[in-house]
Amino acid sequence: MDINKTHLFILGIGVLLLAIFFLLRWLHYRTMHIRRQLQVSNTFTNITHELLTPLTIISASVENLRMSNPAALHEYDLIDQNIKRSVRLLHQIQEASKSQVGDQRLQVGNADVMQYIKETAYSIEPLMNIKQVGFTIRCKPESMMGWIDTDKIDKIIFNLLSNIAQYTGEGSQVILDVATSRQYDRIIIRISDDGNGIPQDRLRMEPGLAITHDLVLLHRGTIHSESIEGQGTTFLIELPINKESFSDSQIDKSKQIDIPHEVATDNILAESQSQTDIGTETTDENAHRILIVDDSKELLMLMKQLMQGKYHVLTATNGREALEVIHTQPLDLIVSDVMMPEVNGYELAESIKQDPSYAHLPIILLTTKAQGDDYIEALTAGADDVMAKPFKLRDLQLRIDNIIANRQHIYSNARPESDNMETEGNTLPNADEEYLQRAVKCVNEHINDADYDREAFATDMSSSVSTLYNKIRALTGKNVTSFVRDIRIKTACQLAKKNPDLRVSDIAYSVGFRDPKYFATSFKRVMGVQPKEYFDHLRQQDATPIAPQTSTDH
Repeated sequence: MDINKTHLFILGIGVLLLAIFFLLRWLHYRTMHIRRQLQVSNTFTNITHELLTPLTIISASVENLRMSNPAALHEYDLIDQNIKRSVRLLHQIQEASKSQVGDQRLQVGNADVMQYIKETAYSIEPLMNIKQVGFTIRCKPESMMGWIDTDKIDKIIFNLLSNIAQYTGEGSQVILDVATSRQYDRIIIRISDDGNGIPQDRLRMEPGLAITHDLVLLHRGTIHSESIEGQGTTFLIELPINKESFSDSQIDKSKQIDIPHEVATDNILAESQSQTDIGTETTDENAHRILIVDDSKELLMLMKQLMQGKYHVLTATNGREALEVIHTQPLDLIVSDVMMPEVNGYELAESIKQDPSYAHLPIILLTTKAQGDDYIEALTAGADDVMAKPFKLRDLQLRIDNIIANRQHIYSNARPESDNMETEGNTLPNADEEYLQRAVKCVNEHINDADYDREAFATDMSSSVSTLYNKIRALTGKNVTSFVRDIRIKTACQLAKKNPDLRVSDIAYSVGFRDPKYFATSFKRVMGVQPKEYFDHLRQQDATPIAPQTSTDH
C-alpha cells in the first residue's frame, strides 16, 4: 500500500470515527436525559454493544497497517486514541443504561449450532492475532442442528472472547470447546485461556460480562466463570437446543427449516425419543456403512444425526459427490434423493449399476411420488427400492435392514461356511470363486503378520480399499475386518487340532494377534466358546472339535 492510499484509508477511518464519536456523544446525552425521567431502554445498550464490534475490527486493521506500513505512525496513534475514547464512552453508556434484558424477546430458529458458533468465533480471530494469542476452536460434533437465538449466541460468544482477549497476555492460548450433551438436547460451551486472568472486581462489574450473564439466562441456560490472576480464566455455559425448551411465542417461524415435503420430521423426532441409539454415533466397527445423498444440507444433517446411532453414515449433496465417495469409501447401501443438481438420483443409480465393481451396491431412491412413471423410472434406472416423501425413519430403516438381510441370506446360501474358507462346491460364478480364493490365499500368506491391514490386503489384491470392501461384502456378507479375523480364528483352530498342547498365547501370536486377550474375545465371537475351553475339549476328548457357529459380524 503506497503512502497516498494509506492516507486515503486513514482519512476514511477518521471520518467514520468522527461520525461514530458524534453519535456516541448524542447517545450519551440522550441517555442521561432519559435516565432522569424513565428507566433507560435496552435500545441504547444494544446499539453500544453493536458499535464495539466495528471498533474492534478497525483497531485490529490499524495495527496490521502499523506493522506492514509504518510510515504514518502519528496518524495511527491519533486513530488509536480516538478508538479508545469511543470505547470508553460506550462503556459509560452501558453502565448508565443498566440493561434490563428481561424486556428482550427470545426468538429461536433451527440452525447449525456448531457452524454458527464457529463463524462468530472466527470473526474475532484478527484481534487474537494482533495480540499474538493462540486461538483454537473445537466442536464435537462438527455440525449439529438445534434451536437457538442466533443474535443472542453471537453476543454471548463475542463478549466472552473479546473480554478474554483483552486480559490475556502475548503468547497465551485461548481455547473454545463446544460439545453436546449425551441426549443431544443441550450444548456445552467452554472458553478458557492460560493468560493473566480477569480481576475479580472486573469479572463482576465488566458490563459486557453482565450482559452475557443476562443473555444466557434469557436463553434458559446457565453460566459459570472462574478466573485466577496469573493463571487464566474459564467460562462454562450450557444452553438448551431442543425445540421443547421454548414456548410457541419464542419460535421464529421465519428461521424454521421447512421440509415437510421431504421427510416426516415430526414423526422422526418423535421416534427418536424412544430410540436410545438415535443421535449417538455408533462405535461398532461392523455396523453397515450407509451413504445418504441429498442436495438439502439441513435435511442431510438431520438424517445423519438420526441414523448414525445404527449405521456408519456418510453424506453427499449431489450425485457427482456421491460417485466420488463410492469410488473411495467402503459402502453397503445408498439412499439418494432423485431431484438433485449436476447428477440426479436416476443418473446416479444407472452409473452404479453399470460399473461391475459397484453394481452389487443396493440403492434406495427417494421421490415425491413412488408410483406411476416416477416409480417405473426409478426401477428402470436400477433402484432396489423406491420410497415416497414424506417418510418415517422407522420405515426407511426397515427397508435398509431388509435389503441387507436378504443379500446376506443369498450369500450364505450361495457359499456355505467351511473351516478352511475354501470355495470348492459353492455356487459362485467362476470369476467370483477365483477372486475369493485369491483373497483367502493373501490372508493365509500373511497369517502371522499383525500389521497386515486393509490397505496392504487391497494392494495384494490389486484393488482399492473400497473395491475390496465391496467385493468381499458382496461375496461373503462380511466386511474386510471380519473376513480376515475369521480366517485367522479358523487357522488357530487348525493349529490347535494339530497340537492341542500349545498355549493360547502362542497360537494367538501365530495367527497375527498382538494381544491374547483380544484373541480370546475374537475367538469366542466366531466359535462361541473361549479358546481355553475349546483347547481343553481337544485335549480331554481327543475327538472332533466343537463346530464353529456362524459369525454374525457382517
